[in-house]
Amino acid sequence: LAGDDALRDMVEGPQGALAGLPNGGILANMSTVSLAITREMTTVCQDAGKYFVAAPVFGRPDAAEGAKLFIPVAGSAQAVDRIMPLLDAVGQKTVRFGDDPAHAAAVKISGNFMLQAAIEGLAEALALVRKHGIDPAQYLDFMTGSLFSAPLYRIYGGAIVERRYEPAGFALPLALKDTKLAIAAAEEVAVPLPLADLIRDRFLIGLSRGWDSLDMAALGKVAAENAGLES
Repeated sequence: LAGDDALRDMVEGPQGALAGLPNGGILANMSTVSLAITREMTTVCQDAGKYFVAAPVFGRPDAAEGAKLFIPVAGSAQAVDRIMPLLDAVGQKTVRFGDDPAHAAAVKISGNFMLQAAIEGLAEALALVRKHGIDPAQYLDFMTGSLFSAPLYRIYGGAIVERRYEPAGFALPLALKDTKLAIAAAEEVAVPLPLADLIRDRFLIGLSRGWDSLDMAALGKVAAENAGLES
């Protein structure tokens, strides 16, 4: 689901998922939504005699197809126990974060912020070496073969080097939505996130240029153009 409104529309109303669940049924949300809607859905389900579990997933579409997702899950222990076989079927690792569904939502929101910060770092570093006449592919191969060997750097670094922004695994409008979720979650507990503010503006630059259909790896395109490079 693309966001809070989509989740609410899917759950509520006479034709919603909640109405179709039996008493004691479980609604498991696996999308990235706000802490506010997570708390709202938890209360709505409890009032209806049902369970709400947050189990948002980390992983691009190919990871989902290969059952290689990573899943933070939180909610009633009884409900989580019942859905664990389903989570195990689609993921390679599931970690429990307690009884409060908002905790799993916070893990997902903060994780997406870390992902975006890493992509922004890649984008700026690759623009820097390109401007100095260094082969970006050779640079990326060196970096990912030494200090930055995580799949994230290989996947998104490769997309930036190859200027491969379509088809989008996660398009800019959705990425911007996640950045805003991080900023909102941080404001709630008075935590400054200056990098999130910067990344939000980078996504807005991309959207202002009509790049709605591009993957969030297009942060590399923004950085290249800002540096006066062909993007």
